[in-house]
Amino acid sequence: MKKLLFLFCFIAFGFSGFTQETYNVNNETLELKTEVEGNLDLLWNIFDGKYRYFVRSNNGNIQELVNTKNEGTRKYQEEYKTVLNNLTKDYGLTAEKVNLTLFSLKEYINKYNATSDVGYNYKERAKVQSRLGAFGGLTNQPFVANPNNKSVPFFGLEFEIFEESRLPRHALFFHFRHALEADDFEYSSTQLSIGYRYRIINKEAFNFYGNLKMVTYTASNATYVSSNPEIGIYEESASGIQVPFTLGLGADIRITKNSFITLAYHDIYAIFIDNSDNFPIDFALGYKINL
Repeated sequence: MKKLLFLFCFIAFGFSGFTQETYNVNNETLELKTEVEGNLDLLWNIFDGKYRYFVRSNNGNIQELVNTKNEGTRKYQEEYKTVLNNLTKDYGLTAEKVNLTLFSLKEYINKYNATSDVGYNYKERAKVQSRLGAFGGLTNQPFVANPNNKSVPFFGLEFEIFEESRLPRHALFFHFRHALEADDFEYSSTQLSIGYRYRIINKEAFNFYGNLKMVTYTASNATYVSSNPEIGIYEESASGIQVPFTLGLGADIRITKNSFITLAYHDIYAIFIDNSDNFPIDFALGYKINL
């Protein structure tokens, strides 16, 4: 048992010594872990429950990355950004969006090392982007019996996520919509759906895309007049999950850096559910922002 304990302690000490070294920084002796090695190294450790980060340049100079608060204005000074900008400015990089966290610092320093050294092996993390939108429009409920082809208003929300750096044309969206009823078309519905989007035209100021609703959950309420006078007018509610594979089209027009006007033709045709005999009307106008 003692031999096993000794062996465990020896291995643990060996790994600890391999990942951690002693440095003298501003007359302070510190045990630091090496997170990134390259033209610029990232060192760090936890002292008294507080994370401290350091960068080491090729000449061996070590600087601490700090973010102190001004007691007068109560604003953070972000000194670490100045240090990083001075070290990386020759390659056109900016630390303006870097946070003082291990993950954010690691991404930035890896990016600098890959930019300054073509032999540096690093694959940049895919950046997940998201957009939130609200919309409203008119629909004749293309997948519901609508003898008089009446159109009713609908409104909804959409949440879209996509990887900007790797798959800028592809997106996954989550859709919520509620369609109202009319006096001569007493059918209302609420729908939640998950879909896939492909941007056919993907420009900075404009993109045009196709939509595919893959899974939907729909709850509906309808009022009918029975041919049987004993029954008369009655209501019917229904709900269920479907896999309709509904096709649609849309376009986003940029109006500011982070916002868009959206035009959409949502429910044109469904592959796996019945389509109405009426020409599909399902047009919407909306507003969308980057999160």
